[in-house]
Amino acid sequence: MPSNVSMVVLIIAIVASVAITAVITAIITASVHKKSVEKKIGNAEEKARQILDEALRTADAKKREGLLEVKEESIKAKNELDKEIKERRAEAQRFERRVQQKEENVDKKLETLEKRENSLAARESELNKQKETVSKLNEQRLQELERISGLTAEQAKDFLLKTVEDEVKHETAVLIKEMENRAKEEADKKAREYIVGAIQRCSSDIVSETAISVFELPNDEMKGRIIGREGRNVKAFENATGVELIIDDMPEAIIISAFDPMRRDLARMALERLVLDGRIQPARIEETVEKAKKDLDAFIVDQGEAAVLDVGVHGIHPELVKLLGKMHYRTSYGQNVLKHSIEVAHISGMLASELGLDVRLAKRAGLLHDIGKAIDHDMEGTHVQLGTELCRKYKESAIVINAVEAHHGDVEPTSLIACIVQAADAISAARPGARRETIELYTSRLKQLEEITNDFKGVDKSFVISGGHEIRVMVVPEQVTDDDMVLLAHDIAQKIESELEYPGQIKVNVIRESRVSDVAK
Repeated sequence: MPSNVSMVVLIIAIVASVAITAVITAIITASVHKKSVEKKIGNAEEKARQILDEALRTADAKKREGLLEVKEESIKAKNELDKEIKERRAEAQRFERRVQQKEENVDKKLETLEKRENSLAARESELNKQKETVSKLNEQRLQELERISGLTAEQAKDFLLKTVEDEVKHETAVLIKEMENRAKEEADKKAREYIVGAIQRCSSDIVSETAISVFELPNDEMKGRIIGREGRNVKAFENATGVELIIDDMPEAIIISAFDPMRRDLARMALERLVLDGRIQPARIEETVEKAKKDLDAFIVDQGEAAVLDVGVHGIHPELVKLLGKMHYRTSYGQNVLKHSIEVAHISGMLASELGLDVRLAKRAGLLHDIGKAIDHDMEGTHVQLGTELCRKYKESAIVINAVEAHHGDVEPTSLIACIVQAADAISAARPGARRETIELYTSRLKQLEEITNDFKGVDKSFVISGGHEIRVMVVPEQVTDDDMVLLAHDIAQKIESELEYPGQIKVNVIRESRVSDVAK
């Protein structure tokens, strides 16, 4: 029991000693740590003081440098200012010298002007004296003139004014007449230039249609196949196409006869198909003719579209385009109507451009002016009436409708474009080579021209030239004077107008010639 107590006491003693040792160690460690911290704080404060001192020294250096720079800039600015002040002073001195020179010049001019004023005053005084002298002399002259002429000054003045007035009236009338003649000549010249230029620039070919067409065959054997047994193929073909086939001794060819060129073209297309196919019999002929009709319709549309493209107008109704294509098969006095319409369109456009009008509208009116001829064989009415109705039906403009309606003078034109279409239609129809005449009719007209001219008294002989558009009349100088020539030319022109029908105009030239001859021996 006592040993256990001593063990406990020993353990307690050991524990207490360990605890005391730990406390002492902690106190010592804390003291050491505190000294270390205090040392570090002291070092930091020293370093901070060093940094602050360095910053102050740097700031002082920067400040001194800044002050130096400011001083340098101020010195530089002062030098520049002094330099500018010196330049301004020099310039002011130069300006002052110029002003002084100008003042001196002004003073000199003033002296000169004063001298001139004095001289002018002296001259004016002299002139006044001369005026008084002239006035007295004029009075004396008037008195002497009144005494000699027996007229007072007012009477003489009235007489002179009337004489001058008559002379001015005469000269004015002559001048007006000359100006009128010059204006007419200039207008005629311009009109000829415009028309001739339009004709020269529009050189379209004129196609002459006939009543027959020759169709070439690959061989004579094909003639028999076209005729068929007892002529049944020929009859079927003629019934289907409305033409007459003339099969004669002409080698490797047959003749298609019909007054309608559209039917002839249809027959030609159908024959081409039959010859290429080789199967020629009535049923096949009818089928081929139907196909050829479709080809013909397509060809007509192509012709119309080509005409519209050639002229350069757009927006025409497809039905009108098709009717334009049908005009390819119409002729007027041997002139192809579609070619004529294209030509009129081009001429109208050229004339419109010369006059500053709407070229496209003029071309459109010119192209459609004869559109009624496409249906005048199938419907009642003139081509002008039918064309006007077609243009109204397919919503053409009022200017185009009036141009179509007025191109033959049936109604009054309401626009310059309608007048241009009239002129272009006449130019296209009347220009040389446009329309075909028979030789008999042409020579007959020339003969009548010469007969009409030779019937007049004093005419020696006459000659028709320029294709019947001019006649030259040679007169006997002893029977016809120069004044008689004017009346003779007028009378001949009047008689030609009343007795002959002719396209365009005929110029009458009367020539009076005097000849004197002698013989050298």
